[in-house]
Amino acid sequence: MKLVRFQYKNMPVKYGWMFEEKVGEIEGNIFGEYRRQEANIPIQDVKLMAPSQPSKIVCVGRNYADHAKELGNDVPKIPLIFLKPPSSIINPGDAILLPPQSNQVEHEAELVVVIGKQCRNVPAENTRDYILGYTIGNDVTARDLQKTDEQWTRAKGFDTFCSFGPWIETDLDISDALITCKVSGQPRQMASTRDMMFNVPILVAFVSSIMTLEPGDILFTGTPAGVGPLKAGDEVMIEIEGLGTLSNPVKTRD
Repeated sequence: MKLVRFQYKNMPVKYGWMFEEKVGEIEGNIFGEYRRQEANIPIQDVKLMAPSQPSKIVCVGRNYADHAKELGNDVPKIPLIFLKPPSSIINPGDAILLPPQSNQVEHEAELVVVIGKQCRNVPAENTRDYILGYTIGNDVTARDLQKTDEQWTRAKGFDTFCSFGPWIETDLDISDALITCKVSGQPRQMASTRDMMFNVPILVAFVSSIMTLEPGDILFTGTPAGVGPLKAGDEVMIEIEGLGTLSNPVKTRD
């Protein structure tokens, strides 16, 4: 099932579900008990929002060997994690704004895990019970600042540096899903989730051994090789098999 957050006309943002290019409202709590209303609103008539409202955004660095190599880094022996602030979130279709502090902002196409229920010290073999579903993410990064700062908070944390969506797919085999990224129509990234150094169950288990993951929290699972610069006027389009397309234009911050 495809779960969305959407706005229809001037109505409040609501959770919904999508079927055959139409959206229906969900009554109740998508992390608990809910009821689906008829899907009768054409998808083109709604604004799709970021499909979750996470309390925390956990990201994994250097989880694809080729990406670590392209930046001159070794592959970590254990998952390398960092956080992005919720204030960095934008919706599908919203603009990535280039901050004046950076001269090298880059895209990072990633599979994103959405947590479905409170998760703490969960063994890898049981993690699927705690996952609501999966979506697409762009871990936008100020690469020049990442190289100069010992911590990555500044490079990863600017407003508009976290795009994810367009929906959450609750029933998807992500063991071998193709990830692609194009910038203004030019191919940049292409890899499979099978190329991860640490797979989704390992990552969820590792992170939950450190911090409690709450319903709606998201986990960016790392980006493959091919990251590259963004400039004003670009359009970033990321696709993952079974998850659709996440698209964002790029603009200069006013």
